[in-house]
Amino acid sequence: MTTYRDIPSVDRLVQAVQQQIGDTSFPHTIIVQAVRAELDAVRAKIKEQNGAPSNGKDGAQALCESSPSLIPQLVAAVQTRLDKLTLPSLQPVVNATGVIIQTNLGRAPLSVAALAAMHMVGGGYSNLEYDLDQGERGSRNSHLNTLLQQLTGAAAALVVNNNAAAVYLALIALAAGREVIVSRGQAVEIGGGFRIPDVLRQSGASLVEVGTTNRTYARDYAAAINERTALLLRVHTSNFRLMGFVHETSLADMVAVGHAQNVPVLDDLGSGTLLSTQVYGLAPEPTVQESIAAGADLVTFSGDKLLGGPQAGIIVGRADLIDQLKRHPLARALRVDKTTIAGLHATLLAYLQGRATAEIPVWRMIAAPLEQLRIRAQALAARFGSAASVVPCQSAIGGGSLPGETLSSVAIALSAGKAIQPLDNLARALRVGSPPIVARIADDCLLFDLRTVLPEQDDILVERISAMLHPS
Repeated sequence: MTTYRDIPSVDRLVQAVQQQIGDTSFPHTIIVQAVRAELDAVRAKIKEQNGAPSNGKDGAQALCESSPSLIPQLVAAVQTRLDKLTLPSLQPVVNATGVIIQTNLGRAPLSVAALAAMHMVGGGYSNLEYDLDQGERGSRNSHLNTLLQQLTGAAAALVVNNNAAAVYLALIALAAGREVIVSRGQAVEIGGGFRIPDVLRQSGASLVEVGTTNRTYARDYAAAINERTALLLRVHTSNFRLMGFVHETSLADMVAVGHAQNVPVLDDLGSGTLLSTQVYGLAPEPTVQESIAAGADLVTFSGDKLLGGPQAGIIVGRADLIDQLKRHPLARALRVDKTTIAGLHATLLAYLQGRATAEIPVWRMIAAPLEQLRIRAQALAARFGSAASVVPCQSAIGGGSLPGETLSSVAIALSAGKAIQPLDNLARALRVGSPPIVARIADDCLLFDLRTVLPEQDDILVERISAMLHPS
């Protein structure tokens, strides 16, 4: 068994590592850090074997069992540590979960056009804040205004780094020190602990809840308005839906109440969409255009959910209110960069030209015909022989959009009875491989829902599953 006396010095191990890896891009100090970390892990393992608890990790277990010389094994362990430094922790993943806007997997995949636009602008200089016609300083806020105005019917627009930022900016710029009226049923918490009451408190505005959890009327808003009222706020309930004995005041009625007393209405759509979801058999999701047409003074929504673009928070509405937001000091802290603007422009252009369902991955997935998915699944499953089958399943929209709504889909299934190891182990092996594949377990099967697997990833899916089923 290895003892403390067997552990080489830092200098000796550093020399051995440098001899092994030869010319390297790693500075000497990085190699020394990796060597120290590995030696600390070995010492911790020895301490544990002597009866004390340890936090030793990585290769320390094997090194401490028995070895006449630790040097070769330690060099290999240090080299593994160094190799890990070169691997990005953020990597592409095959999403076979069936959740289209998978928040944990990066939300919306970008279109080819969006990626090309981001690459083109990101690879060099651009007129981000330069007016080419006038030859003087311009504004980054100008690049998306026209497209957003044409698509939504709004008078003006502003883009910030996400929808939470959009809501926060609107509240702090328009309602700090004043009151914001919200239906009690909409004082919600969404992902990541983002709570509407907390956001209002941080913005300096006071929350005034009206109505009850399940029923709020226009008269409740009207009765709560006073000289301190800054905004009426409608909040998308995101990940849940009230059913049964429920009454929700329509946006048009809120607008009528607010405008009668000169109080603006802010409509936070959360995900937001420019296309009708009912066309695809889903419940109606309010569109941005409908909110503007109903008279909302400001509408906020996400760029990276149902819109299908890069992460952003989009604010559209009255020009005078948008100008107030642009002038607020916080707007600079929340602004988006040139690649986001380029990606959003390409995404919005697809909507303007009627190409969204053909080019934007989120809408391609939503619009994919069931029979097309079934044919594709059968072709892929045939490549696995009897190990896989094709089964019906349900896909979810995700991302806080259309809670409870699903789309009929088709999955390739590996059943527990035919698997060479427990399904949990198979799922983990796929997650930690390259590229990672994230699937789901249901009804004693490991399911790969093809609605969320991009067609160009089919061969990758087959290769990874085949390698797992047939390790030889």
